[in-house]
Amino acid sequence: MITLSDGHLSLPESFLYGSLDRSDVDIILGNADMVAGGLEPPCNVTLLRTDDAVVLFDAGSGSGFMPTAGKLPDALSAAGVAPEDITHVVFTHAHPDHLWGVLDDFDEPIFANAQHLMGGDELRYWTDPDTVNTIAPERQSFAAGATRRIDLIGDRLETFGDGEQILPGVQAVITPGHTPGHMSFELSEGDARVFLIGDAIGNAHVALARPELHAPADQDPEIGAETRVALLNRLAEEQTQAVGFHLPGGGIGRFARDKDRFAWNAG
Repeated sequence: MITLSDGHLSLPESFLYGSLDRSDVDIILGNADMVAGGLEPPCNVTLLRTDDAVVLFDAGSGSGFMPTAGKLPDALSAAGVAPEDITHVVFTHAHPDHLWGVLDDFDEPIFANAQHLMGGDELRYWTDPDTVNTIAPERQSFAAGATRRIDLIGDRLETFGDGEQILPGVQAVITPGHTPGHMSFELSEGDARVFLIGDAIGNAHVALARPELHAPADQDPEIGAETRVALLNRLAEEQTQAVGFHLPGGGIGRFARDKDRFAWNAG
């Protein structure tokens, strides 16, 4: 298992900090050796190679979301993997930086030989005609973009549920809040365990210093906070290796409890 860079996002501070008091923000940033200003979270796509499969967890942004992202095709090429080599594309959720990279600039599926897999609750949410009218106005393009891409993937896309083993050694774990049907995945081989957290823990500063806070990036901030706290407690206690889509150091590392907060140790 490795991670491949799809580039990075360019976000305003308000996307992560919301209504958090400015003095608290400054303390959190100082502890993380960061300065105030816009954020550029990395986008780490996980590639799993087994004897029988070549699996991508999420597909990146493609060329239509942000100019700083959409770099996955180059990263795959550098890793010696052609799009036609991919046997499975497994989605944590259907936000643009995870889904939109499934199509090329001509709206043709990039991973034409792959089975595409998405949690059933997530698929139902983004294909519900009411979603575009009920989602926050600034995310209406997310809904329209997801619906279009899901339609074009067509019968290549199948669904799965919480707790299901979707591939040998790959179990789905529902981690809702960031989106209604957000999924994480526990990878196991013998006694080794790796937990792919997607965007359930979306950064290595506010999310770790104050995981109970409602994050503007989450579609349901209350459920997102509950999920984040439970997940951090579990992963820190078990010392399970984790992979985070927007975490630094290639997104691979471990969480540790640090008094009343958590720390991310990459590597």
